[in-house]
Amino acid sequence: MQFGTNHLGHFVFVNRIASLIRAGGRLINLSSAGHRYSNVDLQDPNFERTEYEPFVAYGRSKTANILFAVAFDNRHRERGVRAAAVHPGGIRTELTRHTDPGRLETMVAQINKQLAAEGKAPFQLKTVPQGAATSVWAAVVAPADEIGGRYCENCHAGNVVPDDATITVASEGVRAYALDPTNAEALWKKSEEMVGESF
Repeated sequence: MQFGTNHLGHFVFVNRIASLIRAGGRLINLSSAGHRYSNVDLQDPNFERTEYEPFVAYGRSKTANILFAVAFDNRHRERGVRAAAVHPGGIRTELTRHTDPGRLETMVAQINKQLAAEGKAPFQLKTVPQGAATSVWAAVVAPADEIGGRYCENCHAGNVVPDDATITVASEGVRAYALDPTNAEALWKKSEEMVGESF
């Protein structure tokens, strides 16, 4: 459900209207630091052989958003259309409405413990305008070559971080698997297979 909602629906819609995007246009996919929970699993995208874990499923879908931007950018950059994925930051939304509140409180406590150990201020959710800033920056302000095929956060293109780097909404960075062009092409083919359309 998360993979279909967060990736496949967008994959079909965007590809059906891709020819309408004029030169100089941009596709900005909303991703998340949550992509660091998991790479996509193209052998078992629907958790048919592995136990379902909500944050892993979310991570897979958000990694897919980044990989889709990588593959789309590769296909459309020659005609002047660029694509990027954006992490807006932690914003108070209804995303967690079906998650145990105790689990979220524990996560925030862990984040704040780590930040305190690093001598940093406690984590605070962004306002809606603060959360929208990176999307607007990537869509209309940043140079196209700076954001094309990249993962952006806090109004800049993110740096690749090791797979064992700590996962929090307060930390920055993108996993290498989310920018891997081979992984992006494999996801594109699997997505076409799953939706029964070729683009």
